[in-house]
Amino acid sequence: METLVFIAAMAVFVLVIFVSEGVRTKREEKKFIETLYHDYSKLSEKEYALERFARMGSFFDRHQKKGQLDDITWNDLGMDELFKRMNYTLSASGEEYLYYTLRTLRQEEGELAHLEEAVRFFGEHPETRVRVQLAANRLGHTGKFSLYDYLDNLDLLGERSSRKHLLMDLLFLPLIGLLWVNFPLAVLGIVVLIVYNILTYFREKGEIDPYIASFSYIMRLMRCCEELGRLDLPVCREEWARMRQARKRMQGMARNSYWVISPFRGNSSGDILAVVLDYIRMVFHVDLIKFDSMLNTVRGHIGDVDAMIETVGYVETAIAIWIFRESLAEGETSAAGKSGWDSEAGAEGTFGESASEQAGGFQAENAPAAGLARTKGWCTPDFSAEGGLSLEEGYHPMLKAPVKNGIAARKGVLLTGSNASGKSTFLKMVALNAILAQTIHTCTADSYRAPFYHVYSSMALRDDMESGESYYIVEIKALKRILDAAMGNVPILCFVDEVLRGTNTIERIAASTQILKSLGRTGILCFAATHDIELTELLQGEFDNYHFEEDVAEGDVVFNYKLKEGKATTRNAIKLLELMGYDRDVIEKASAQAERFAADGVWQAV
Repeated sequence: METLVFIAAMAVFVLVIFVSEGVRTKREEKKFIETLYHDYSKLSEKEYALERFARMGSFFDRHQKKGQLDDITWNDLGMDELFKRMNYTLSASGEEYLYYTLRTLRQEEGELAHLEEAVRFFGEHPETRVRVQLAANRLGHTGKFSLYDYLDNLDLLGERSSRKHLLMDLLFLPLIGLLWVNFPLAVLGIVVLIVYNILTYFREKGEIDPYIASFSYIMRLMRCCEELGRLDLPVCREEWARMRQARKRMQGMARNSYWVISPFRGNSSGDILAVVLDYIRMVFHVDLIKFDSMLNTVRGHIGDVDAMIETVGYVETAIAIWIFRESLAEGETSAAGKSGWDSEAGAEGTFGESASEQAGGFQAENAPAAGLARTKGWCTPDFSAEGGLSLEEGYHPMLKAPVKNGIAARKGVLLTGSNASGKSTFLKMVALNAILAQTIHTCTADSYRAPFYHVYSSMALRDDMESGESYYIVEIKALKRILDAAMGNVPILCFVDEVLRGTNTIERIAASTQILKSLGRTGILCFAATHDIELTELLQGEFDNYHFEEDVAEGDVVFNYKLKEGKATTRNAIKLLELMGYDRDVIEKASAQAERFAADGVWQAV
């Protein structure tokens, strides 16, 4: 009787744990669903450890195409920060595919039109969008490494065979039969066999443990694809067909996979069952046997795994683009603050010029107050132009209250202006809009019109300490790669900030003139910023001149951050020294030298 009471009490205890765990899980899921419907901008609030960025490009690295952004351009434009701003994905597959998308400039309108259909579908069908996001959230992430890192290393496991494990398991049969003939000997044999299996188990388990996480992710990926396969997405029929076929071909991997990937691990209500299964694994090596079977399946179907990752990543990226567009609506603090995004953080160094210079957009001193009516804040691009680039009311997507600028460029553009006036950030604004147009079919502007380009930049370069190359060497190599790319007869859009700043004035102006002339030839549209006002005369007729300027009032320098036609006529470097409190003698002598050089072109000692 006491035994029955104990068993009943244990059953009730386990039932209570299961029920309470289920209630807690449902409560958390309900709260998460509310976030997906009404507060989705919070999805970009993520921690980015170094290892996370190390694996971010795994899908991109294995799907190289012509015209993708190279590392120099990606880093020049601070694309890591923009990626974090846009990363509303919930799984490793979505995250890696979004990264791949932002680095892959589409070169034909059909792909972008299809992506646009998917983006709009999810915007118009919130229930379907949320179901996709819930499936992606259950898929989750792989941890420190990408799934592709594990797939690339499968060969390190060599050829594996389960024969020895099966043979040891079969030895239990005659020993069990021996129990009725010689009980002590049979028990001794069983104990010896169990001890041997346990000892050998941990050695082999250590070899496969690193791959268990990857197999677990593949299993979750298959379940995710099964969930997605139940949804009706007319805009993704081809992707859905490939996904279903890929999952079907790998279905055998799922059978008895619980021996390798326990459904109870990490679940407090399943601790007892997990312990029981662990002992069965140690004694009979069932997980090692099943692992070998799963390994063979994965080795033969890496293309199918890739197809499933691509499909999940594609729909997650489409959803992320829709949320990004929603976050761009002006007049609401949610465009930056609601997502936890600090649009001013990292301005120094990330975008090239000082924190005060956030041009194209620039951070306006008289920015409109929050709470205004929502406006769209974005447009889809028009690729019907045969050449040049036209941009109306464009702005940098990382800023809360930008000053917008536009430009219509049929030939090269040369930007001049004083320090911190906005040249560098304007270049980056135009470059980012060109990239976003051909990657996510979304521009942060009122309108964008241009043909398809390959985009390159030479802007935020540094000395290469590892190779021992000076800034000048790094810079001329960066410029040479643009000229080399143009030899392939593909339209090039390039952005150069302070060409050849790493050498002396005389040679810089002479070499810059010829390099920019080369970058101004047919097939290349070049935007360049410079402090060398001489270039405006030397390149007249080949580049259109634009500039930014400032006003000096009440002992302060005020920037309006508006692009103007023509070359710059003001200088403020010495004035800024004065405003920063430099000695008056330094200011006066510097001003006298500058005025004498401007008058007769000769430097004189003062």
